[in-house]
Amino acid sequence: MASDLNRRRSYSLLVLIIVMLYGHKADSKCDFEAVFNFGDSNSDTGGFWAAFPAQSGPWGMTYFKKPAGRASDGRLIIDFLAKSLGMPFLSPYLQSIGSDFRHGANFATLASTVLLPNTSLFVSGISPFSLAIQLNQMKQFKVNVDESHSLDRPGLKILPSKNVFGKSLYTFYIGQNDFTSNLASIGVERVKQYLPQVIGQIAGTIKEIYGIGGRTFLVLNLAPVGCYPAILTGYTHTVSDLDLFGCLIPVNKAVKYYNALLKKTLSETRTELRNATVIYLDTHKILLDLFQHPKSYGMKHGIKACCGYGGRPYNFDQKLFCGNTKVIGNFSATAKACRDPHNYVSWDGIHATEAANHHISTAILDGSISYPPFILNKVCPP
Repeated sequence: MASDLNRRRSYSLLVLIIVMLYGHKADSKCDFEAVFNFGDSNSDTGGFWAAFPAQSGPWGMTYFKKPAGRASDGRLIIDFLAKSLGMPFLSPYLQSIGSDFRHGANFATLASTVLLPNTSLFVSGISPFSLAIQLNQMKQFKVNVDESHSLDRPGLKILPSKNVFGKSLYTFYIGQNDFTSNLASIGVERVKQYLPQVIGQIAGTIKEIYGIGGRTFLVLNLAPVGCYPAILTGYTHTVSDLDLFGCLIPVNKAVKYYNALLKKTLSETRTELRNATVIYLDTHKILLDLFQHPKSYGMKHGIKACCGYGGRPYNFDQKLFCGNTKVIGNFSATAKACRDPHNYVSWDGIHATEAANHHISTAILDGSISYPPFILNKVCPP
């Protein structure tokens, strides 16, 4: 009788251990509990439009079926990464209604720069939320989380745990506006002069976040903007400046200079920060291939925008951006979206389509563009 009782107790204990182990495995599917993103329109999930509400038109038509604060027809790279980690889309830090920060926050805003802007949004279109401001927002976010937990405030239901900052992924997709905003006015060579300062600011931001507990950083490099319809129509050039694929050679050479310096600087940062993982992501490689060989990815159009005005070859007019209506000559014209954005690399001449973002995200997840090797699919299996 006693032996039967002991066997039942042993069996019950074994079942309990198995349940606990499987439960722990389910809760520990991913090493990361949150994502904190810093960036511009390439990764803004609604921050800019939360601060300056006005987005309308065909934006978001593919996935959200309405404008969703994203500069695309659908999801961005950061959206696909969040999904792969088993998390919801990142709430913009500036969005006061409907936000949930339990799995991180997005500090990115459209038109943001790394360097502090020396002009106003209403003069040049550059966002006031530069990387330094985004970093300050991150620091204040941490202060609020720490205080809320220590005082047991009601806001805890939308905030992460107090120790989340060392278990988070910190992503950076910023620098494009520093490169392009002055390109037409001062030229490639003068833009190149301040690019080391841009990269130094990114590295400095990583170090500051490391100081408050951050340990894993993913930095996306600069896209081949010399293939962007907005640059092709806005930067003075001759036919000899174009490569076989129709992209601007001098602009893309400067991009390669920037990316090489970024990679070198991140390598130095990696050796300086003990126990930190600092990853350089060569998203440029995939996006350039998309522009040059769209058919290899099941797409049709490389350097032609889906949403724009003007038709071939770029479907982009500097005077009429996606979704806008304006009188040009004697006629009212509207920059309309195509019906098949999945066949385009460029959404509006400045940003990528959801289809292009999905291809780039796949390369990030499988580690094929990571230096050093970092396979996010293995760290956080789907």
